[in-house]
Amino acid sequence: MAEEVQIPKILIAGVGNELRQDDAFGLIVARELLKNKGQYPNVMIQEIGIGGIHLVQELHNKYDILVILDAVSWGGKAGDIYWRTAETADIHKLPKDQKRTFLADMHYTTPVRALMFAKAVNVLPNEVYILGCEALTTEGFEMGISDEVQQAIPKAIAQINKWLATRIEDFHYPE
Repeated sequence: MAEEVQIPKILIAGVGNELRQDDAFGLIVARELLKNKGQYPNVMIQEIGIGGIHLVQELHNKYDILVILDAVSWGGKAGDIYWRTAETADIHKLPKDQKRTFLADMHYTTPVRALMFAKAVNVLPNEVYILGCEALTTEGFEMGISDEVQQAIPKAIAQINKWLATRIEDFHYPE
């Protein structure tokens, strides 16, 4: 008898703040991906925004893989696209006073803090990736993204679609 292959359950989470210019990158990419959502039945795509606790709540649905879409500041030029494995610190290794500060307000938290919290409550998938775009600016309160980030959006969508196709090409969905 052939071994049954488990189809991985994947969450793609667009994070960011539309009021902070290029920080809207993750939200915009998630919206674009949602237009073709039915292509992969095992993939959930969500706009998380700035509410990190919402991401942790969604992760309680037991995903195998998490992909975070976000604007980043990693030292490249605006519009550079990165695909990285996320490193998540262990909240249990923090000193007691830092744990208290960390847990003080989880409603509006960064993706890094949300990942730490998800790990602490045992809902973080074993595989966590970040598809990031180097931002030109996220400092002011203004809508609209830079030309550099706007031009990077189709590249990011192509990269995530290629990854999804490659990642699950061996799986055969029931008819």
